[in-house]
Amino acid sequence: MFVTKALARLTIFAGLMALPSAISTAVYAQQTVTVGATDIGGTVVGPAGPEAGVWVIAETTDLPTKFARIVVTDDSGRYLVPDLPAATYSVWVRGYGLVDSAKLTAKPGQLINHTAVPAPNEAAAAHYYPAVYWYAMMKIPPAGEFGGKSSIPEKLNQNDWLKQMKNIGCIGCHQLGQESTRTIPGAFGKFDSGEAAWMRRVQSGQSGEQMVNQLAGNFGGVPFKYLGDWTDRIAKGELPKAKPPRPQGVERNIVITSWEWSTPDKYLHDLISSDRRHPTVNAYGPLYGSPEYSTDNMPILDPKTNKVSFFKMPVADPEMPESLGPGHAGSVKPLEPSAYWGEQKLWDTRANNHNSMFDEKGRLWLSATVRGMDNPAFCKQGSDHPSAKLFPLEKSARQVAMLDPRTMKYSFINTCFATHHLQFGYDANDTLWLSGTGPVAGWVNTKMFDETGDAAKSQGWSPFVLDTNGNGKRDDYVESNAPLDPAKDKRIVPGSGPYAVMPSPVDGSIWYTVGIFGGPPGFLRFDPATGLSEVFNVPAPAFGIRGGDIDKNGVVWASLSSGHLGSFDRRKCKAPLNGPNATGNHCPEGWAIYQYPGPGFEGIGENSAESSYYTWVDQHNTFGLGENIPMSTANLGDGFVALKDGKMITIRIPYPLSFYAKGFDGRIDDPNAGWKGRGLWSTNGDRTPWLKEGGKGSRPRAVHIQFRPDPLAN
Repeated sequence: MFVTKALARLTIFAGLMALPSAISTAVYAQQTVTVGATDIGGTVVGPAGPEAGVWVIAETTDLPTKFARIVVTDDSGRYLVPDLPAATYSVWVRGYGLVDSAKLTAKPGQLINHTAVPAPNEAAAAHYYPAVYWYAMMKIPPAGEFGGKSSIPEKLNQNDWLKQMKNIGCIGCHQLGQESTRTIPGAFGKFDSGEAAWMRRVQSGQSGEQMVNQLAGNFGGVPFKYLGDWTDRIAKGELPKAKPPRPQGVERNIVITSWEWSTPDKYLHDLISSDRRHPTVNAYGPLYGSPEYSTDNMPILDPKTNKVSFFKMPVADPEMPESLGPGHAGSVKPLEPSAYWGEQKLWDTRANNHNSMFDEKGRLWLSATVRGMDNPAFCKQGSDHPSAKLFPLEKSARQVAMLDPRTMKYSFINTCFATHHLQFGYDANDTLWLSGTGPVAGWVNTKMFDETGDAAKSQGWSPFVLDTNGNGKRDDYVESNAPLDPAKDKRIVPGSGPYAVMPSPVDGSIWYTVGIFGGPPGFLRFDPATGLSEVFNVPAPAFGIRGGDIDKNGVVWASLSSGHLGSFDRRKCKAPLNGPNATGNHCPEGWAIYQYPGPGFEGIGENSAESSYYTWVDQHNTFGLGENIPMSTANLGDGFVALKDGKMITIRIPYPLSFYAKGFDGRIDDPNAGWKGRGLWSTNGDRTPWLKEGGKGSRPRAVHIQFRPDPLAN
């Protein structure tokens, strides 16, 4: 009956909306919208009157790639989609409490009014909720079941469990809670329980081995029971208890533009638009994608022409093995067939480009593989390289490359340390600092590389050493597993190593998030001038950490597993920053936490189930909320959140459903063009982009997010 009634209602409304002029003009009295030659505007009205805070989506396939622009209605239900390229658009309404309206056909310059379609029941309404509302239905084992008191491995505590479920396990690569993950694909067949279905599900594809090792290995298989219970309850009709609010206040001022790029069978980890230090670099220029394990073909989007092209990233040794298998987070072949792609092998990369950054000259620097795992001789024991003499390195899974977009010349920088994320410092040498470097800080002097082309001479690395003897300089040190020696310093291995990397614009220090996958989570500070490090652990009640960034005042910010945005201000520390007690827990007063929006898991106190992969600080007001605004990916909230004046502002990408980003940056195309000359850039980074709305055949999307002064600005 639900399907029949819904279709009947849609048919009625579609007939009405096909003739918008036939709707009583009294409904739209005093609600006029001024539409320019490149705009589409109008009013959205439901049975109770104007619909405020709903999205209007205009999409076309007339351009070289699929293109959409999305806006939000104002208090009177009015909308204006500005500056559209010449094309024919499908235009429809989406909003909480509604189901999608009929799609009307329009061209720029037209005024099109819409009739909103109320959801016929709670299930139909919940279909459009962000994933976090569904994921919060997951049950969490109570604290009493940890510590060897149940089948959960004795070494684990509840925070370990929550870290795995919040931002370092499956959820670190996939949006859990969207329709494709809260249900079990029929292609897998029938199972006796949801638990068995999940055991089969995680074996799929070229990350099957890694997923099984996490859930069945480290967690003793217990999560399968909870994941299965979750999807079983949903299959029986259970719905989220909480309901999302519609965009409010300044959240209605957002304009979202999206383009399809890449290919349907590949995913993207990230994109880059500009130099984070100088955000006018590459103004109005192309966007460059980072496809990580999926392919060597880097997608390039030209937003001026709406065209997508590809550049195949080379490696120094074309005979090297694929960057898959042992030592990598992807396997050469699928462990078990995919419900969508069967036994087809999708990932085939060698370059394995995880992240890219622009420099001031408009060149693209990449954390990318250039050769096999074994390091060259200059990295190893017996080398006369200054860093190798101190701390030799035997292997690295990913190095550095550079692409000059003007010539498309691709250069290899063969680093001894591994790489993951990368950021430029603020020094005269344009030093490039890397994360993923394991037990060392690693860097490339790009000025020297430009002058000499000598990768060995241009790089350096250093172990992390705490000044535990308190004399203010780096001395001989004891190893990480040795007791403190009052006459020496102490080397530390920061858990799973540096993850995010953040050069300070204030004092030249380099900050990292550490302890993401193992060891105490926190921030690590490395001082290039002294070679000394400091570490600051995340204090309770917060826990866990992932991506982070630094603001113009030297305050560092990060996504925490506890469902918080966390900040640390070293200037607030009261205890000494060196000496035998400065080993991580000596400055809890430097921390502040801000809970992300969204519902929380039941039974563990006040919390948000939101999962944030990365945090970025808008130092230069590239978006429009102001300078120094910290922003996080809201990976279960279909977008991002920004912290301004102590309050969270939600930036949701409502179409296609299941937007999931791993990073973003900002660019100022024209500082004199107001809101139109600036904006944020990102791409959906879920490793399985076919799980979003549109399914198999849809492509990853690049997005441009702009913030105008009001919902009708053009």
